[in-house]
Amino acid sequence: MDVSRFSDCSILVVGDLMIDEYLWGEVDRISPEAPVPVVSARREEFIPGGAGNVVNNLVALGAGVFPVGVIGTGRNGRRLTELFKKLGLDTDGIFEDADRPTTRKTRVIAGSQHVLRIDHESNQEVSADTFDALLNYLESRIPSVDAVLVSDYDKGTVTRNLLSHIVRMAKIHGKKVIADPKGLDFTKYRGVSLLTPNRKEAGMASGLNLADKATLFDAGRHLIQLAELDNLLITCGKDGMVFFRPGEEPFEIRSQARQVYDVSGAGDTVLALLGLSTAAGATLEEAAACANAAAGIVVGKVGTATLSRQELAGALGVGTDAQPEKLKTMEELASIVSDLKKKGNRIVLTNGCFDLLHAGHVDLLTAAKRIGDKLVVAIDDDDSVARLKGPGRPVIPQRERVRVLNAMDSVDYVVVFSSEQLEALIRTIRPDILAKGNNYTADTVKGRQIVEELGGEVALVPISGGLSSTRIINDIKNS
Repeated sequence: MDVSRFSDCSILVVGDLMIDEYLWGEVDRISPEAPVPVVSARREEFIPGGAGNVVNNLVALGAGVFPVGVIGTGRNGRRLTELFKKLGLDTDGIFEDADRPTTRKTRVIAGSQHVLRIDHESNQEVSADTFDALLNYLESRIPSVDAVLVSDYDKGTVTRNLLSHIVRMAKIHGKKVIADPKGLDFTKYRGVSLLTPNRKEAGMASGLNLADKATLFDAGRHLIQLAELDNLLITCGKDGMVFFRPGEEPFEIRSQARQVYDVSGAGDTVLALLGLSTAAGATLEEAAACANAAAGIVVGKVGTATLSRQELAGALGVGTDAQPEKLKTMEELASIVSDLKKKGNRIVLTNGCFDLLHAGHVDLLTAAKRIGDKLVVAIDDDDSVARLKGPGRPVIPQRERVRVLNAMDSVDYVVVFSSEQLEALIRTIRPDILAKGNNYTADTVKGRQIVEELGGEVALVPISGGLSSTRIINDIKNS
C-alpha cells in the first residue's frame, strides 16, 4: 500500500459528530463521602469524537476531508467547529440544530486508567429542515469526492431515509459507501459497498452468540444475506478481522500482538483507513489489512488517537528503508510525546551536533536515558553545524548521524532541527528533563529557562572527560 497516495484523496464523512472531553488527573485518596476515588484534575483536553474522530484520522493521514453532520447551538458545538477549522477543514456541511445538544463524552482518566465516563447526548432524529439541509449539501458534494464514509453512532443523524439517499447518490456517481453501523437492524444499511460492525454488534444484529469461529462465520453469512450486502468486515479486536463476500469463504486477517492501552475510537480508525485505502486504489482486502494494522497502532495509545503515515508505513513494512525508524519530525513528536506522557512516561531531551560520535556521547546518552523513560535526541542539521563549528563541518552529514543514533538502544527518538529552532523544539516536546553533559554549567545550558518555565528541569550528567569531536577531528587533520 503506497501511503503517499493518501494526500491525493478526498473523503466525505457523514455521521454523528461528537466532542470528546478528557479530564486528566491523579488519584491519591478515597472520598470520605462515598467509597469512590477523588481525582485531582490536572489538565483538560477537547478533541473531535464519533464521526469527528474519523475526520481527525483522515486529516492526520493527509487526506482532503469534508465533514457532514449536526451540532447544537451551544458552547460545545462552537468548540467542535473551531477544532475542525484549526484542522483546515471546510465546515459548510456542519449544520446547527437548536433542538439538539452537541454530543459530549467526558472521560476522567487517572494515570492511564479510565475512572469514569459521562455522556451528554440525544438520539432523537434531526428536524425536517436540518434533514433537507444535509441532503442538499450531500447532493452537491458527493460527485467531487473519492469515497463516502458513514459513521453511525445512533444519535439521530444517520437515519434510514438519509442512508437510502446517500446510497442512491453514490451509485449514480460511482462512489463507494463504507458504513460503520449501530443498532440491531442492519437492513438499514442495504446497498452500502461495505459494512464494518465489530464482533459484539454482529452478534446482536444476527441474534447469535458468537462463542467461536464457526458461529462468527455463521453470523457473517446471515448478515450478508439479511442486509443484501456485497461486502462485510467484522472486526474482532485482538483477534483481527474477518472479511465476508456472498458465496465465498470468509477471509481472516490476523492482528499483530500489541499492548492495548485504550480501544476508544479504534473502529473510527478502521473506517477511515478502509475509505482512504480504497480511494487510493487498494482492493477491499488490501484496505482491510491496512485498517487492521492501523487499529493495532491506535489501541496502543491513550485516548481517542490518530496515527501518522510514517507509523502506518512502518507497521505495513513499506518504505522502511527510506528513513530510520526512530527519526521523527517535530509535528510527529508532539503527538508521540503527548501520548507517552498520558501513560506516565518522563521525557528526556538532549541536543547537540553529534558530529563524529565518541565515548563521551555514549556516556551522555546512556546516562540521559537512565534518568527518564524515553529519550529524544535532537541533532543540529548540516547548516547549523557549519555555522556553529566552522568550515569543513560537519564531517559526518546529518543523514549518517541520524543512522548512527537510530542504532543506539538508549535512544528512543531522533529529530533534526536548526539551532534557531531550539525554543520551538522545547515548547513542542515539553521535556520533563533537558539533559546535558557535566562539561556544562546550569547557566550555560541553552533553553534552560524555557524548560523550567514549562515545569521541567535541567540535569547535568557525567561524561568521559577530555573528549571532544572538534578535538578529535583536528587531531586527525594534523596527524
